Amino acid sequence: MAGKKISKSIPKKAARTRPDWDTYFLNIVDLVSRRSTCMRRAVGAALVRDRRILATGYNGAPSKLKHCLDIGCLREKLNVPSGERHELCRGLHAEQNAIIQAAFHGVSANGSTLYCTNHPCVICAKMIINAGVTRVVIHNGYSDKLAAQMLKEAGIKVKQL
Repeated sequence: MAGKKISKSIPKKAARTRPDWDTYFLNIVDLVSRRSTCMRRAVGAALVRDRRILATGYNGAPSKLKHCLDIGCLREKLNVPSGERHELCRGLHAEQNAIIQAAFHGVSANGSTLYCTNHPCVICAKMIINAGVTRVVIHNGYSDKLAAQMLKEAGIKVKQL
């Protein structure tokens, strides 16, 4: 059989779509949100610069404190509507936790993009502005007009996918 060429048929793989970078990081923050200990809303966030994850965060109680899943939600008990009276919550927001994690580990958020499952609230928007984040990419909206206004005024682009 010398000299005879044997060709093997290589099966074609099923066509797949490679996600763009924004979709890729939004999929990651969706996974991060599954660590949330909030009884009302599971939110995930990640700070990304140069296509590298700097830090992630999800909403829940501070380290070493009991989670709402364990002791109940004060806001639920008091019938506080979503987006109001944030000070009555023992948890931190995902965006806050991502910024805090970056700072804790000595990583600057300056010039980064924040990916988040939801639009930031006004408290998170102020932190995002002062942390030097230049862009926010979200999956879902959130009814906080002041947050949207402040991000726009600060020149931070918000993109919803």
